[in-house]
Amino acid sequence: MPDILGRTRTLLVGGVALALMLVAGLVGYELSLRQGMTSVRTDAGHRLELFAAAAESMLNRLEHVPATIQLNPEVVGLMGDQADAARRNAVNRYLKQLNGHLGSTAAYVLNERGIVLASSNSGEPGSFVGEDLSFRPYFIEALSGRTGHHFAIGNTSGVPGYYLSSPVRDGNRVVGVAVIKIPLTPIEQAWSLLGVPALIADENQVVILSSLPDWQYNTLIDQPLDKRVELQINQLYNLKSLPRFALSARLAGQDQEALNKGLVVNGSGMPTHVGNDLLVQGLHIQKMNWQLLVFSNLATVRKQAMLVSLLSSATAAFVSLLWLVVNQRRRIITQKLAAKRMLERANAQLEQKVARRTQALSNTNDLLRQEVKERIQAEQTLRAAQDELVQAAKLAVLGQLSTGITHELAQPLGAIRTLSGNTSEFLKRGDLDTVGSNLALINRLADQMGGILQPLKGFARKSPSIPASTDIAQAAHNALLLFASRLRSEGITLVNHCQEGHTLAWCDPNRLEQVIINLVGNALDAMRDAPEKVLTLAAQGTDDGHVRLTVTDTGSGVPPDMLDRLFEPFFTTKPVGIGLGLGLSISRDIVRDFHGELSAHNLPEGGACFTVTLPEKRLDGLPIGPMPLGHTSSLPHSPTLPTP
Repeated sequence: MPDILGRTRTLLVGGVALALMLVAGLVGYELSLRQGMTSVRTDAGHRLELFAAAAESMLNRLEHVPATIQLNPEVVGLMGDQADAARRNAVNRYLKQLNGHLGSTAAYVLNERGIVLASSNSGEPGSFVGEDLSFRPYFIEALSGRTGHHFAIGNTSGVPGYYLSSPVRDGNRVVGVAVIKIPLTPIEQAWSLLGVPALIADENQVVILSSLPDWQYNTLIDQPLDKRVELQINQLYNLKSLPRFALSARLAGQDQEALNKGLVVNGSGMPTHVGNDLLVQGLHIQKMNWQLLVFSNLATVRKQAMLVSLLSSATAAFVSLLWLVVNQRRRIITQKLAAKRMLERANAQLEQKVARRTQALSNTNDLLRQEVKERIQAEQTLRAAQDELVQAAKLAVLGQLSTGITHELAQPLGAIRTLSGNTSEFLKRGDLDTVGSNLALINRLADQMGGILQPLKGFARKSPSIPASTDIAQAAHNALLLFASRLRSEGITLVNHCQEGHTLAWCDPNRLEQVIINLVGNALDAMRDAPEKVLTLAAQGTDDGHVRLTVTDTGSGVPPDMLDRLFEPFFTTKPVGIGLGLGLSISRDIVRDFHGELSAHNLPEGGACFTVTLPEKRLDGLPIGPMPLGHTSSLPHSPTLPTP
């Protein structure tokens, strides 16, 4: 009977060991494969971002050049008198010099019918002069008043390039189009940055650049009939046939998010050196509306996973054998010392249980002390970071308004310079009355300049937040001084209902000016293209012991689906590259620091209204300084004052 039990135990242990080997092999293979795929995805993602940034920098570094061509008066003159041969020759020379300086392929101008009037290659074989390019998309976009960005194959040269176009205006009328053609050679030379086969497809899903020549001018999708007719008309690809890409069926229907993460596809039909087991990863180049795809071979990753699987199985077998030996030896020792170890174990378990409970209580107490200390330190750190963000926002506003401030100071400075010269001359003549009059004027102009600079000095100064009884009208007046030049230059009507001494709030005046400057700046930006531009400020007290300041504009308002996210950090409705999305978030935190609230809503007649609600005086039981971080004011959202 013991022999039967022993053999049964041996068979059972052997089966468990074999199952452990199989499981270890499968788990090792799966984990290694996942790690390898993650590594390939991460590496390809970094290379994609690097290559996309390099390509965008190469092609868009001259983006603003076409708009500067119209600054040459000869160009605009040629559009008005196209038969003037001397003027045409002058423009040809100018374009040739510009093209040589920029290193572009060509630069030329077209009239409003799409005929090339002057070109950098005038007088050379294959000159563009006289060519009709009215069918090109970049001409149509520029003629419509927009900037054109397009890939196309040259109609005359047959050389592909990236075309940038801009309208040529005579007053408010578009009279022609300026174009530069940028070579794609630098991008083709940069394929080595990716290290794997790659391609770039344009907005028509046609491969325009590729590390493999056979892929060029393949289409990633089935082009519908109307699209094929459009491509034939605009001749972007010089009437080339557009065969289907080998993997187009396997990539069809995949969204951009799936391509960003990477797709594992069967690479049958691809060249041998590309491989049959591929990870396709993509990146959308937003500026040019291009799609960049790379194809990573996964054969090495799978071989590595198989090797790890074999090593995992071998390790599991060794561990199983070692466990068997140790277990057998432990069983023998256990049988000899069973009684003694049982008593010792019971005593040790009791002591360990008491020690663990005592130690657990001590550790919990220490952790609570450490957590309290860390929370206090974190709050101090966050408070300092908030103060730095407020100061950075103030300096950013000063930078944006520097042009207007310079203009405001230039006029009194010029007047002082003129008066000082006249005073010197009148002093020589002995005309002391005129000298005294001029000095009085100079003194008045100096006071005027001081009045312009005084709000800036107080606004730019970095100081601790000290709440006090603050006149909202005075804060609004100081803030509007910074926008005086912009209000005049953009033809904006200012309606200010804030009266000094009528509405007093409990807050820091410098911080309140920061909030008003941010709201007024946003309102002016919102009315940039509005037909009627009216900025309205109003302040009044409420029945519940608060004061309310409203800033209303006549712009397009805030999209309804963005109202809930308007005060989130780094969220902005402005175009890319304009603003960081921190202004409203910082402004709301400033207002909440003084137990107030900042809210926004759209007006029925159009435009947006931002409402700042603050205590009229220090609330009983509340600290004098800013409230702790994370506080959310309980002030209700109050209705907006009617627009005058």
